[in-house]
Amino acid sequence: MARKPQSGQFNVMIVGQGGRVGYEALVFAASLAAHAPELIKRLFIAEPQPGPLWPDDPRMSAEVRTALTDLGATVVPFENRAFGNAYPNGNKIEGLSVLPEGEPFVFFDSDTLVTGDLAAVPFDFARPSASMRREGTWPEEELYWPGYTAIWKSLYDRFGLEFESTLDTSQPDEYWQRYMYFNAGWFFHEDPKAFGERFLSYATEIENDPPEELAIQPMRPWLDQIALPLVIQSFGGGRPGPELAGLDGDVTCHWRMLPLLYARESDRVVQVLEEVTAPNRLKKVLKGYDPIKRMVYQGRGQKVRALFDRDDLPRPERKLRNQIKKNGFWMR
Repeated sequence: MARKPQSGQFNVMIVGQGGRVGYEALVFAASLAAHAPELIKRLFIAEPQPGPLWPDDPRMSAEVRTALTDLGATVVPFENRAFGNAYPNGNKIEGLSVLPEGEPFVFFDSDTLVTGDLAAVPFDFARPSASMRREGTWPEEELYWPGYTAIWKSLYDRFGLEFESTLDTSQPDEYWQRYMYFNAGWFFHEDPKAFGERFLSYATEIENDPPEELAIQPMRPWLDQIALPLVIQSFGGGRPGPELAGLDGDVTCHWRMLPLLYARESDRVVQVLEEVTAPNRLKKVLKGYDPIKRMVYQGRGQKVRALFDRDDLPRPERKLRNQIKKNGFWMR
Protein backbone atom coordinates (compact mmCIF):
# COMPACT_ATOMS: atom_id res chain seq x y z
CA MET A 1 0.00 0.00 0.00
CA ALA A 2 1.32 3.43 -0.92
CA ARG A 3 2.32 5.63 2.02
CA LYS A 4 -0.01 8.59 2.46
CA PRO A 5 2.02 11.73 1.71
CA GLN A 6 2.39 14.50 4.25
CA SER A 7 0.47 17.73 3.80
CA GLY A 8 1.62 19.48 0.64
CA GLN A 9 3.77 16.55 -0.51
CA PHE A 10 2.20 16.11 -3.92
CA ASN A 11 2.63 17.48 -7.42
CA VAL A 12 0.19 19.73 -9.25
CA MET A 13 -0.33 19.67 -13.01
CA ILE A 14 -2.09 21.99 -15.43
CA VAL A 15 -1.83 22.34 -19.21
CA GLY A 16 -0.22 25.40 -20.80
CA GLN A 17 -0.34 26.17 -24.51
CA GLY A 18 -0.50 29.11 -26.88
CA GLY A 19 -3.33 31.62 -26.56
CA ARG A 20 -6.05 31.50 -23.90
CA VAL A 21 -4.84 28.40 -22.03
CA GLY A 22 -1.35 29.83 -21.50
CA TYR A 23 -2.74 33.00 -19.95
CA GLU A 24 -5.07 30.96 -17.76
CA ALA A 25 -2.10 28.86 -16.65
CA LEU A 26 -0.29 32.02 -15.58
CA VAL A 27 -3.28 33.18 -13.51
CA PHE A 28 -3.48 29.71 -11.90
CA ALA A 29 0.24 29.77 -11.07
CA ALA A 30 0.01 33.25 -9.58
CA SER A 31 -2.92 32.20 -7.38
CA LEU A 32 -1.12 29.01 -6.29
CA ALA A 33 1.99 30.99 -5.38
CA ALA A 34 -0.15 33.39 -3.34
CA HIS A 35 -2.18 30.82 -1.38
CA ALA A 36 -0.12 27.60 -1.29
CA PRO A 37 3.46 28.83 -1.82
CA GLU A 38 5.00 25.49 -0.81
CA LEU A 39 3.36 23.94 -3.89
CA ILE A 40 4.59 26.36 -6.56
CA LYS A 41 7.85 24.41 -6.92
CA ARG A 42 5.72 21.31 -7.43
CA LEU A 43 3.65 22.85 -10.22
CA PHE A 44 4.21 21.20 -13.61
CA ILE A 45 2.93 22.96 -16.73
CA ALA A 46 2.42 20.30 -19.43
CA GLU A 47 3.04 21.95 -22.81
CA PRO A 48 2.14 20.21 -26.10
CA GLN A 49 4.81 20.39 -28.78
CA PRO A 50 4.60 20.92 -32.55
CA GLY A 51 3.90 17.77 -34.50
CA PRO A 52 1.61 16.12 -37.04
CA LEU A 53 -1.45 16.52 -34.79
CA TRP A 54 -1.01 20.30 -34.57
CA PRO A 55 -1.38 22.36 -37.78
CA ASP A 56 -0.14 25.39 -35.82
CA ASP A 57 2.53 25.62 -33.13
CA PRO A 58 0.72 24.92 -29.81
CA ARG A 59 3.47 26.22 -27.54
CA MET A 60 3.11 29.19 -25.21
CA SER A 61 4.70 32.52 -25.99
CA ALA A 62 8.16 33.20 -24.58
CA GLU A 63 6.69 35.93 -22.35
CA VAL A 64 4.13 33.61 -20.76
CA ARG A 65 6.65 30.79 -20.34
CA THR A 66 9.17 33.12 -18.68
CA ALA A 67 6.51 34.52 -16.35
CA LEU A 68 5.58 30.98 -15.29
CA THR A 69 9.15 29.94 -14.55
CA ASP A 70 9.80 33.21 -12.73
CA LEU A 71 6.97 32.27 -10.36
CA GLY A 72 8.69 28.94 -9.71
CA ALA A 73 6.66 26.60 -11.93
CA THR A 74 8.24 24.00 -14.23
CA VAL A 75 7.25 23.89 -17.90
CA VAL A 76 7.62 20.38 -19.34
CA PRO A 77 7.05 19.47 -23.02
CA PHE A 78 5.11 16.43 -24.17
CA GLU A 79 4.24 14.91 -27.55
CA ASN A 80 0.65 14.26 -28.62
CA ARG A 81 0.24 10.76 -30.00
CA ALA A 82 -3.54 10.33 -29.82
CA PHE A 83 -5.26 13.72 -29.75
CA GLY A 84 -3.93 17.22 -30.44
CA ASN A 85 -5.66 20.11 -32.21
CA ALA A 86 -8.78 18.07 -33.03
CA TYR A 87 -9.40 17.39 -29.32
CA PRO A 88 -7.42 19.72 -27.02
CA ASN A 89 -9.20 18.25 -23.97
CA GLY A 90 -6.99 15.24 -24.58
CA ASN A 91 -3.99 17.25 -23.38
CA LYS A 92 -5.03 16.58 -19.78
CA ILE A 93 -4.78 12.86 -20.53
CA GLU A 94 -1.55 12.78 -22.55
CA GLY A 95 0.05 15.52 -20.45
CA LEU A 96 0.08 13.29 -17.36
CA SER A 97 3.22 11.76 -18.87
CA VAL A 98 5.28 14.79 -17.73
CA LEU A 99 4.78 14.05 -14.03
CA PRO A 100 7.27 12.05 -11.94
CA GLU A 101 6.24 8.41 -11.85
CA GLY A 102 5.03 7.10 -8.50
CA GLU A 103 4.51 10.53 -6.94
CA PRO A 104 0.94 11.60 -6.03
CA PHE A 105 -0.57 14.33 -8.14
CA VAL A 106 -3.59 16.60 -8.50
CA PHE A 107 -4.59 17.79 -11.98
CA PHE A 108 -6.51 21.03 -12.49
CA ASP A 109 -7.94 22.63 -15.59
CA SER A 110 -5.96 25.78 -16.32
CA ASP A 111 -9.06 27.96 -15.89
CA THR A 112 -8.96 27.40 -12.14
CA LEU A 113 -8.16 29.85 -9.36
CA VAL A 114 -6.56 28.81 -6.07
CA THR A 115 -8.26 30.80 -3.31
CA GLY A 116 -7.11 28.91 -0.20
CA ASP A 117 -4.45 26.57 1.19
CA LEU A 118 -4.43 23.75 -1.34
CA ALA A 119 -1.54 22.07 0.49
CA ALA A 120 -3.80 21.48 3.52
CA VAL A 121 -6.50 19.55 1.62
CA PRO A 122 -6.52 15.97 3.02
CA PHE A 123 -6.31 14.00 -0.24
CA ASP A 124 -6.37 10.21 -0.02
CA PHE A 125 -4.32 9.56 -3.13
CA ALA A 126 -4.96 5.81 -3.01
CA ARG A 127 -8.66 6.56 -3.58
CA PRO A 128 -8.90 8.79 -6.67
CA SER A 129 -11.79 11.16 -7.23
CA ALA A 130 -12.81 14.12 -9.36
CA SER A 131 -14.97 17.23 -9.50
CA MET A 132 -18.72 17.03 -9.03
CA ARG A 133 -19.28 20.57 -10.33
CA ARG A 134 -20.98 19.38 -13.49
CA GLU A 135 -24.25 19.32 -15.38
CA GLY A 136 -25.91 16.36 -17.11
CA THR A 137 -24.12 16.89 -20.40
CA TRP A 138 -23.62 13.19 -21.33
CA PRO A 139 -25.10 10.88 -22.41
CA GLU A 140 -27.56 12.83 -24.51
CA GLU A 141 -31.16 11.69 -24.44
CA GLU A 142 -32.30 10.61 -27.91
CA LEU A 143 -35.56 9.26 -29.30
CA TYR A 144 -34.25 5.71 -29.80
CA TRP A 145 -31.52 5.60 -27.18
CA PRO A 146 -31.28 2.67 -24.71
CA GLY A 147 -31.21 4.85 -21.58
CA TYR A 148 -28.66 5.89 -18.95
CA THR A 149 -28.33 2.51 -17.26
CA ALA A 150 -27.73 0.59 -20.48
CA ILE A 151 -25.17 3.10 -21.75
CA TRP A 152 -23.14 3.37 -18.55
CA LYS A 153 -23.31 -0.35 -17.79
CA SER A 154 -22.03 -1.17 -21.28
CA LEU A 155 -18.92 0.91 -20.57
CA TYR A 156 -18.23 -0.69 -17.20
CA ASP A 157 -18.76 -4.12 -18.74
CA ARG A 158 -16.39 -3.31 -21.61
CA PHE A 159 -13.51 -2.77 -19.19
CA GLY A 160 -14.44 -5.50 -16.72
CA LEU A 161 -15.50 -3.08 -13.99
CA GLU A 162 -18.17 -3.45 -11.33
CA PHE A 163 -21.11 -1.16 -12.04
CA GLU A 164 -23.73 -1.39 -9.28
CA SER A 165 -21.59 0.14 -6.53
CA THR A 166 -21.10 3.31 -8.61
CA LEU A 167 -24.81 4.15 -8.50
CA ASP A 168 -26.14 6.83 -6.19
CA THR A 169 -29.30 5.02 -5.15
CA SER A 170 -30.69 8.16 -3.48
CA GLN A 171 -31.33 9.40 -7.03
CA PRO A 172 -34.14 8.00 -9.24
CA ASP A 173 -33.49 5.35 -11.84
CA GLU A 174 -32.71 6.84 -15.28
CA TYR A 175 -31.89 10.25 -13.78
CA TRP A 176 -28.41 11.44 -14.76
CA GLN A 177 -27.18 12.12 -11.21
CA ARG A 178 -27.71 8.45 -10.26
CA TYR A 179 -24.68 7.59 -12.42
CA MET A 180 -21.09 8.47 -11.54
CA TYR A 181 -20.26 11.40 -13.79
CA PHE A 182 -17.56 13.98 -13.12
CA ASN A 183 -16.32 17.28 -14.42
CA ALA A 184 -12.71 16.62 -15.40
CA GLY A 185 -11.72 20.03 -14.02
CA TRP A 186 -9.76 18.29 -11.25
CA PHE A 187 -8.80 14.74 -10.41
CA PHE A 188 -6.03 13.02 -8.47
CA HIS A 189 -4.26 9.72 -7.85
CA GLU A 190 -1.10 8.30 -6.34
CA ASP A 191 0.62 7.47 -9.65
CA PRO A 192 0.35 9.64 -12.80
CA LYS A 193 1.94 7.02 -15.06
CA ALA A 194 -0.56 4.28 -14.19
CA PHE A 195 -3.50 6.68 -14.17
CA GLY A 196 -2.50 8.40 -17.41
CA GLU A 197 -1.88 5.18 -19.33
CA ARG A 198 -5.24 3.74 -18.32
CA PHE A 199 -7.04 7.04 -19.01
CA LEU A 200 -5.54 7.13 -22.51
CA SER A 201 -6.33 3.46 -23.14
CA TYR A 202 -9.96 3.76 -22.05
CA ALA A 203 -10.57 7.04 -23.90
CA THR A 204 -9.15 5.86 -27.22
CA GLU A 205 -11.00 2.54 -27.08
CA ILE A 206 -14.30 4.25 -26.26
CA GLU A 207 -13.89 6.58 -29.21
CA ASN A 208 -12.54 4.06 -31.72
CA ASP A 209 -14.59 1.01 -30.77
CA PRO A 210 -17.57 2.05 -28.62
CA PRO A 211 -20.13 -0.42 -27.26
CA GLU A 212 -23.17 -0.62 -29.51
CA GLU A 213 -25.25 1.16 -26.84
CA LEU A 214 -23.26 4.33 -27.65
CA ALA A 215 -24.00 4.17 -31.38
CA ILE A 216 -25.85 7.50 -31.57
CA GLN A 217 -23.96 9.27 -28.78
CA PRO A 218 -21.49 12.13 -29.44
CA MET A 219 -17.99 11.44 -28.13
CA ARG A 220 -16.54 14.93 -28.26
CA PRO A 221 -16.14 17.16 -26.36
CA TRP A 222 -17.21 14.78 -23.57
CA LEU A 223 -14.71 11.96 -24.13
CA ASP A 224 -12.52 12.81 -21.13
CA GLN A 225 -15.59 12.91 -18.88
CA ILE A 226 -16.92 9.64 -20.29
CA ALA A 227 -13.69 7.78 -19.56
CA LEU A 228 -12.83 9.42 -16.23
CA PRO A 229 -15.41 7.64 -14.00
CA LEU A 230 -14.27 4.30 -15.41
CA VAL A 231 -10.62 5.06 -14.66
CA ILE A 232 -11.47 6.21 -11.14
CA GLN A 233 -13.55 3.09 -10.47
CA SER A 234 -10.75 0.87 -11.82
CA PHE A 235 -8.36 2.26 -9.18
CA GLY A 236 -10.84 1.85 -6.32
CA GLY A 237 -12.00 5.47 -6.23
CA GLY A 238 -15.37 7.16 -6.35
CA ARG A 239 -17.27 10.34 -5.61
CA PRO A 240 -15.43 12.88 -3.42
CA GLY A 241 -16.20 12.95 0.28
CA PRO A 242 -16.82 16.00 2.49
CA GLU A 243 -13.10 16.31 3.25
CA LEU A 244 -12.64 17.54 -0.34
CA ALA A 245 -15.37 20.18 -0.15
CA GLY A 246 -12.74 22.93 -0.42
CA LEU A 247 -12.22 21.99 -4.06
CA ASP A 248 -14.92 23.85 -5.98
CA GLY A 249 -15.41 25.59 -2.63
CA ASP A 250 -13.21 27.88 -0.55
CA VAL A 251 -9.89 26.47 -1.79
CA THR A 252 -10.28 26.37 -5.59
CA CYS A 253 -12.70 27.77 -8.16
CA HIS A 254 -13.05 26.34 -11.68
CA TRP A 255 -14.16 29.59 -13.29
CA ARG A 256 -14.08 28.50 -16.95
CA MET A 257 -14.74 31.90 -18.59
CA LEU A 258 -14.20 35.36 -17.16
CA PRO A 259 -17.76 36.65 -17.78
CA LEU A 260 -19.09 33.63 -15.86
CA LEU A 261 -16.64 34.25 -13.01
CA TYR A 262 -17.77 37.83 -12.58
CA ALA A 263 -21.43 36.91 -12.95
CA ARG A 264 -21.71 34.06 -10.47
CA GLU A 265 -18.65 33.51 -8.27
CA SER A 266 -18.18 34.80 -4.72
CA ASP A 267 -16.69 38.14 -3.75
CA ARG A 268 -13.66 36.21 -2.49
CA VAL A 269 -13.00 34.70 -5.93
CA VAL A 270 -13.21 38.09 -7.63
CA GLN A 271 -10.92 39.58 -4.98
CA VAL A 272 -8.30 36.86 -5.46
CA LEU A 273 -8.42 37.17 -9.25
CA GLU A 274 -7.87 40.92 -9.15
CA GLU A 275 -5.17 40.71 -6.47
CA VAL A 276 -3.03 38.03 -8.12
CA THR A 277 -3.19 39.70 -11.55
CA ALA A 278 -2.28 43.15 -10.18
CA PRO A 279 1.55 42.98 -9.99
CA ASN A 280 3.09 44.91 -12.88
CA ARG A 281 5.38 42.04 -13.89
CA LEU A 282 2.30 39.89 -14.54
CA LYS A 283 0.07 42.65 -15.80
CA LYS A 284 2.39 43.46 -18.69
CA VAL A 285 2.07 39.83 -19.85
CA LEU A 286 -1.60 39.17 -19.04
CA LYS A 287 -2.88 42.29 -20.80
CA GLY A 288 -1.83 40.57 -24.03
CA TYR A 289 -4.99 38.48 -23.68
CA ASP A 290 -7.99 40.65 -24.53
CA PRO A 291 -10.56 39.13 -22.13
CA ILE A 292 -8.22 39.63 -19.15
CA LYS A 293 -7.33 43.11 -20.35
CA ARG A 294 -10.96 44.18 -20.68
CA MET A 295 -12.62 42.18 -17.90
CA VAL A 296 -10.00 42.61 -15.18
CA TYR A 297 -7.91 45.67 -16.00
CA GLN A 298 -10.54 47.84 -17.72
CA GLY A 299 -13.39 46.98 -15.34
CA ARG A 300 -15.80 45.23 -17.72
CA GLY A 301 -16.05 42.34 -15.27
CA GLN A 302 -17.50 44.57 -12.57
CA LYS A 303 -20.15 45.71 -15.05
CA VAL A 304 -21.09 42.07 -15.64
CA ARG A 305 -21.18 41.51 -11.88
CA ALA A 306 -23.60 44.38 -11.40
CA LEU A 307 -26.14 42.68 -13.69
CA PHE A 308 -26.78 39.72 -11.38
CA ASP A 309 -27.92 38.76 -7.92
CA ARG A 310 -25.64 35.92 -6.84
CA ASP A 311 -28.49 34.51 -4.73
CA ASP A 312 -30.86 34.38 -7.68
CA LEU A 313 -28.89 33.52 -10.81
CA PRO A 314 -30.56 32.44 -14.06
CA ARG A 315 -30.68 28.64 -14.51
CA PRO A 316 -29.40 26.74 -16.40
CA GLU A 317 -26.03 28.21 -17.33
CA ARG A 318 -27.19 28.83 -20.89
CA LYS A 319 -29.62 31.50 -19.64
CA LEU A 320 -26.83 33.19 -17.70
CA ARG A 321 -24.65 33.28 -20.80
CA ASN A 322 -27.47 34.63 -22.92
CA GLN A 323 -28.10 37.49 -20.52
CA ILE A 324 -24.41 38.44 -20.55
CA LYS A 325 -24.41 38.31 -24.35
CA LYS A 326 -27.59 40.40 -24.53
CA ASN A 327 -25.79 43.14 -22.59
CA GLY A 328 -22.76 42.95 -24.90
CA PHE A 329 -20.28 41.69 -22.33
CA TRP A 330 -19.58 38.13 -23.49
CA MET A 331 -15.92 37.26 -24.12
CA ARG A 332 -13.95 34.02 -24.23
